[in-house]
Amino acid sequence: MGIPAWLLRHEITVEPYEGSGANGPIYGDARTVRCFLDEGRTAVRNSEGREVTAEAVAYCPLDAGIGTEDRVTALGRESRVLTVKRRDGGGLPTPDHLEVALQ
Repeated sequence: MGIPAWLLRHEITVEPYEGSGANGPIYGDARTVRCFLDEGRTAVRNSEGREVTAEAVAYCPLDAGIGTEDRVTALGRESRVLTVKRRDGGGLPTPDHLEVALQ
């Protein structure tokens, strides 16, 4: 069971990270993902284990295809994905989703 559609009140634009080039990060084509966006500072651990500050968390469907380092535009502000947590109840009646921490 996923997040109920009526809770997905916001839209974010996601550009997948494809690597880095001579001029910096390279991103793929932008796509829109519906989500519930929770603004507010939160301490999270990044992929290197360091504690960093997330400015917002987006709760997205499990199949949103978002990864760390992706570029996200939310509420007119461009940011980078710090962490992605997969919240899957394994068949339990829970709202399965991705918890995406944004820089």
